[in-house]
Amino acid sequence: MKRLHVTALLAGCTTLVAVGQAGAGGFSRGVADTDIIFEEGNFNMRASVTVVMPRRGYETLTVPGTSISVPATDGDYTQTYAIPSTAIKFNVMEDLRCAGTYTQPFGADSEYGPQAILFGMAADGTGTINEGFETNEFGLTCGYKFDLAKGRAWLLGGGFLQDFSYSQTVQFADIFPIVGGGTGTLKFDGGYEPGFRIGAAYEIPEIALRAQIMYRSKVEHTPDGTFTSPLDPMIGGPAPTVGNGTLPQSLELKLQSGIAPGWLAFGSVRWTDWSVLDTLDYTIFVAPQPIGGAKELEYYYKDGWTVTGGIGHVFSETISGVVGFTWDRGVSTTEDTLSDSYTAAAGVSIKDKLGGEVRFGGAISYLTSASVSAETQPQLPGVVDRGASFGYSVGGDWVYALSAGYKIQW
Repeated sequence: MKRLHVTALLAGCTTLVAVGQAGAGGFSRGVADTDIIFEEGNFNMRASVTVVMPRRGYETLTVPGTSISVPATDGDYTQTYAIPSTAIKFNVMEDLRCAGTYTQPFGADSEYGPQAILFGMAADGTGTINEGFETNEFGLTCGYKFDLAKGRAWLLGGGFLQDFSYSQTVQFADIFPIVGGGTGTLKFDGGYEPGFRIGAAYEIPEIALRAQIMYRSKVEHTPDGTFTSPLDPMIGGPAPTVGNGTLPQSLELKLQSGIAPGWLAFGSVRWTDWSVLDTLDYTIFVAPQPIGGAKELEYYYKDGWTVTGGIGHVFSETISGVVGFTWDRGVSTTEDTLSDSYTAAAGVSIKDKLGGEVRFGGAISYLTSASVSAETQPQLPGVVDRGASFGYSVGGDWVYALSAGYKIQW
């Protein structure tokens, strides 16, 4: 297989994996583009953005305190979001290369309609209006290459910094005499916390064969924040808060190989330790005592598995394309509806006259139906009572994604 064809196919596969796995696995979003380390050239740069348009809404809601389900009338609660990705690779010496990367590895964004807000207030006195969080990751990963009798081996490793921001706004029911009818907003803005990744690879460039394994560490976050409510004038402003939680570690195995002139097959399996995220714990303080004791946002996830496979083909000296499929095991157990998903994706890479490559990709995902039961009692500190504030179900839903990027090297 010609080296030109190999390079074009690898660029296309990177686009496909990014768009096909966007949103797979719990709150997963972007993955750092460390594969740029394997690109030939003294200096390489890739930049892309993937826009994900999830379409998930309630199908039925269960009337609090009963087993009666009613049809949902709100629209979709999921929101469109964008995943940026940038990677710059440079050769430190002949056998040592490093890559600086940026992406948003985790995130979520939901806005709820009047029916869901009303059911939340009826269940526990608070109805969630909107909720979401975002992370940013800046990383530096290096690879050292060892030439072997056949092919070459790589040792990979580096570090990254990841931040965390969270916001939830709720509507209070009139059962609270002071704040009844008002709203409250819980916000966390955590600084950058360190993590690391380490891995190894073996490749035979002439046939585009590569096997790679990469581990990404978990990150502990202890963000400071505020709780804004109608009580602010009485207590001198928003109440300070302190939170703590863990975002998961992961391990991914990638395989690819040329299978015929101009053809490439690839696949990957990623395990993500979402079971580490049982709760996000937080405490609200007022002058300077905590009020109501420690509180928690419940998740109780199980580990996630994401499996991707596909094939690529070179159509000409300037155009190559790939298609692939992804299965992701949902991670929800008792708290929400992050269910299994099935994704079909395609990508194309087009070389331009300036020596760069324009890349486009698209994907469509099917989210399986799911349901959640209500908690059987009000949330109490130290008491595990799994379930949502009110029961609900979702039907089979769809997610659409589009990606565009550009690559250049010297």
